[in-house]
Amino acid sequence: MENITESSEVAVQSESAEAPKLAVPAAAVVSEEKVPDSSENSQKPKPSKAKKRKKPKDSTAPRVPLTGYVRYLNDRREAVRASNPSFSFAEITKLLANEWTNLPAEKKQQYLDAAEQDRERYAKEYNAYKQTEAYKLFTQQQNEKKSKENKDKEEANKVSTPAITHSQPMIGKDSQEMSFGNFDIPIFTEEFLDHNKTRDAELRQLRKINTDYEQQNAILTKHIENMKTAITKLEAEILQQEKNNASLQQHLNHLRNTLTNGFGGVNLPGIKEVATLQNIDNYMTNLHSILLENSSHDTNLLQTVRDIVGKLEFNG
Repeated sequence: MENITESSEVAVQSESAEAPKLAVPAAAVVSEEKVPDSSENSQKPKPSKAKKRKKPKDSTAPRVPLTGYVRYLNDRREAVRASNPSFSFAEITKLLANEWTNLPAEKKQQYLDAAEQDRERYAKEYNAYKQTEAYKLFTQQQNEKKSKENKDKEEANKVSTPAITHSQPMIGKDSQEMSFGNFDIPIFTEEFLDHNKTRDAELRQLRKINTDYEQQNAILTKHIENMKTAITKLEAEILQQEKNNASLQQHLNHLRNTLTNGFGGVNLPGIKEVATLQNIDNYMTNLHSILLENSSHDTNLLQTVRDIVGKLEFNG
């Protein structure tokens, strides 16, 4: 820094002695010698960050836990979709977000407690996962990849550094390290960006899974509606059949009473019993057999049966 100051003073003195118009270039030289502050560096674009590829994820890693909000969405999405069939996916999500905001504290706490249990499960499984060979191998591969990317970045920075001309005084090594060191702000570290990209990928995957589940739920809902319609139809048919059976049973009881009253005083040949309400079915069976067997011999019984049947009224 002392060399920079001395060279600046010499340039200013020589330029003031020669001509006033050289004062502006001298100021420009001094401004070029200034070390860029953190605000200037923070405004510079970082194309290398944007071009980084998505960090791969180990397939053996434990499943990432769901938040309470995501759990609430999974529970309520189908009901909201059924109530608002014309709404788009974004509109349904916005409506669910408003519901979550206005959800009572005690009900919201249930989802938060479930999410906390899931996080504890993930922490235990992740600690066990870190002891496996798959995690060690995956970490080693990522470290090697990170080292290679850092090396490529340093080489790209060296190539992009402007060449030093005779009109520009040489900047010290400490100043160069200061200007490039400002890029390594903790919030923009490799781990932070990789973590954000991983969570974005997981979110997209969850959205895809939710979409698949919604399609399956729509199919199942339609199937359930068809089953409910069929059950309702069967229940109506069963009710009608029960009414028909009750009507037939009432008509049968009327026939038994009518036959009992009509044949109560008729004795069958060879049978001492007379017709009663308890044995009317057996009595009519025996009468039918006798008439078929002795139709030509017992004309009196046949005429009696005809007279009784002619007087009976079977409508009831």
